[in-house]
Amino acid sequence: MFSLKLIINKVKSYYPQADFSLIKKAYIYGLNAHIGQFRKSGKPFFSHPLAVAKILSELKLDTITVCTGLLHDTVEDTNVEISDINQRFGFHIANLVEGVTKLSKIKCKNNEERQAENFRKMLIAMSKDIRVLLIKLADRLHNMRTIQYMSYDKQKTISLETMQIYVPLANRLGIGWLKTELEDIGFKFFKKKEYSNLKKKSIRLEERENFLLKKFLLN
Repeated sequence: MFSLKLIINKVKSYYPQADFSLIKKAYIYGLNAHIGQFRKSGKPFFSHPLAVAKILSELKLDTITVCTGLLHDTVEDTNVEISDINQRFGFHIANLVEGVTKLSKIKCKNNEERQAENFRKMLIAMSKDIRVLLIKLADRLHNMRTIQYMSYDKQKTISLETMQIYVPLANRLGIGWLKTELEDIGFKFFKKKEYSNLKKKSIRLEERENFLLKKFLLN
């Protein structure tokens, strides 16, 4: 599991004046709030908020956003009230936590709705602060990185939603590496057979290129 020290060092590398005491406070609060909870992988649940905070630090986001990454599931998945987040961490963090919680409650009724451009617009409209979307993208990225622990049906559903909603959002926000990774994992788990075939073809092509390169160099 990623450590608090790793996240602090990452933030320090691009924002030396950050409020590291606030990050530590959010870490301790989130860790205590999720005690006794575990993910499908068997790891402590807090490994997820910690991973989300790490992704946000890789995006070089501010202290408030990184802290929200550590706290983003507290209201949805524990007994914590948004008023307590507000009291302990202030309006800005509480507002972001609440925004992420609201986005998490949006459900698609069918495939057509999931595909609709209006749904993506709704996500953006509900996010008064662009950081809510960035946190949600980081949240989805880590969930995709650990999707192998979900049931087959869940893998298909989540992967389709990722490719239809979160990949275009990442693209629209100009985060190329995040968009590419979401797209790759989504395709891998939604179209397993096709992905496997493409992977084999790619490997064969690479082997052929290496063979020709060696032959050319030897000659």
